[in-house]
Amino acid sequence: MQVDARLVYSTLREVPEVARAAERLGFDGLWMSETDHDPFLGLALAAEHSSRLTLGTAIALAFTRSPTTLAHTTWDLARLSSGRFVLGLGTQVRAHITRRFGMQWDPPVPKLREVVAAIREVWGAWSERRPLNFRGRFITLSLMTPFFTPDGERPSGLRIDLAGVGARMCRLAGEIGDGFHVHPYHTRRYLREVVLPQIQAGLVRSGRDRDDFTISASVFVATGSDTDIAAQLNDIRRHLSFYASTPTYRPVLDFHGWGDIGEQLSRYAARGRWEDMPGLVTEEMLEASAVWGTPGEVAARLRAEYGDLVDRLGVYEALVPGRRDEVWRALLDGTRS
Repeated sequence: MQVDARLVYSTLREVPEVARAAERLGFDGLWMSETDHDPFLGLALAAEHSSRLTLGTAIALAFTRSPTTLAHTTWDLARLSSGRFVLGLGTQVRAHITRRFGMQWDPPVPKLREVVAAIREVWGAWSERRPLNFRGRFITLSLMTPFFTPDGERPSGLRIDLAGVGARMCRLAGEIGDGFHVHPYHTRRYLREVVLPQIQAGLVRSGRDRDDFTISASVFVATGSDTDIAAQLNDIRRHLSFYASTPTYRPVLDFHGWGDIGEQLSRYAARGRWEDMPGLVTEEMLEASAVWGTPGEVAARLRAEYGDLVDRLGVYEALVPGRRDEVWRALLDGTRS
């Protein structure tokens, strides 16, 4: 099981040192989510300032860019990183696509299927120097001249991972993706009993084996001193309450019988009662979604509870160079022992 770090920054000037720190500490990969920054810019810098880390988006938004734009960006980053870059795509929710980005909303599962196929069609047109021809329900691509075709051979890599929570999205990932990113808001039981069987069903449909597919999970972890752990658990409660207030993540709540709490959190969010929301996260919810203790205890639990479920494990806490280095080293050593 490989262990990855999370790229978070205030300005792009911070990225080179984060990438060097991740490599120096022994992390296997560095992933960035699309939240308050465009993830591709940061990962380009990380590629330039690292030599062995797997780098990728976990995730970038699939419906706010043209498939051709995503094809160009991934092609360039795969070449820059010598094949270390992975394009991870997710859908976001309707309100963000239409109101934050001003883009059209379409049914997410069939739309994402087309986006992935369209990106691969663009790559194929470039690699084989043939006409571009993709015609789907939502996307049509039919023009690609030599002037707009990148020079050189197809770069190594060009992987597309998908992310999701519900059964249909997990099944789609198994059918058409190269990997799957488990959302930080999950439980080990939901991962084992819902996510993995649906991915397997998709793999069977595509005629592939589990060995052809990479499953990555981002996990809420609290470790270090007692004071550190208490502060981190408070922060984790805030994250859990935010995610649980969103209907997209309701399948996890309903699976565990926590649907009423999700509805109450949604009402609080609608009224802007953000500070009251963490108090609704029960101990049972926290225990199911997070791992805490000393670095040795956390490492042992991660090995025991995720070792047979995922290929890559990401720590949700942002990596800050020079801060908690000994904790990170202990956690990494314990997870791999």
